[in-house]
Amino acid sequence: MALSEIASRGLVLLGCGKMGSALLEGWLARGIPPGAFTVLDPAPGPRLEALSGEGLNLNGELPARPAVALLAVKPQMMGAALPRLAALGNDDTLFLSIAAGTPIASLEAALGARTPIVRAMPNTPAAIGRGITALIGNSRVDAGRMALAEALMQAVGPTVTLESEHQMDAVTAVSGSGPAYVFLMIEALSDAAEAEGLPADLARRLARATVTGAAALADAAQEEPGQLRVNVTSPGGTTAAALEVLMHEQAGLGPLLREAVNAAARRSRELAR
Repeated sequence: MALSEIASRGLVLLGCGKMGSALLEGWLARGIPPGAFTVLDPAPGPRLEALSGEGLNLNGELPARPAVALLAVKPQMMGAALPRLAALGNDDTLFLSIAAGTPIASLEAALGARTPIVRAMPNTPAAIGRGITALIGNSRVDAGRMALAEALMQAVGPTVTLESEHQMDAVTAVSGSGPAYVFLMIEALSDAAEAEGLPADLARRLARATVTGAAALADAAQEEPGQLRVNVTSPGGTTAAALEVLMHEQAGLGPLLREAVNAAARRSRELAR
């Protein structure tokens, strides 16, 4: 299966919030025409209204056998929204879910055990095409359907495939929740700069540019992050003095992040029950 099948058979998008909108824009940018999409959203914005004038099916009848049905509603809304798509289950429509904390077993119970289902976890940088998505499929997902799911999610960034659905909790804790950790790092660095006497505006500007610039360097460089850290650390210098605090065995950044990621993964497992 390829993206060309979306153009011929269609794709149903259940929910078009920030992530659904980012995906839709990515697919349109790849040349899939608006007429290939059926969007079900209770409060469509101006962009969806405009696309409906270009052929997009907004809150209309479902296509008979769409290639894909993508579930992009919040987990707490899934129970009320999913029955509308239940008739597409137990067939060859691929269900692709980006609903956090909703396990494949729950979707199979609602859609039928013969339904091909891929569970995906993107993250918020998808809004600017810089996300990363982890995917895992059930036993009904063959190589062609997995390739289609990957191609769809690659509209907002790279993808990785998991060996087991159990790994999704760790993915949620690292890449799903991870952007918030980075934003907190920017906040904390800015606050620390203010405490050292810099004006608030300058502190924020320096903190944001430093974190985003270092991340871009880590993404572009051939060296591992550990080596990049060594490269910028002169023995006995200012960076070394700071890293002595941040790399403390008990109270440093490493142990704190391990505790934070563990807490997020634990909560992910609780929400999936």
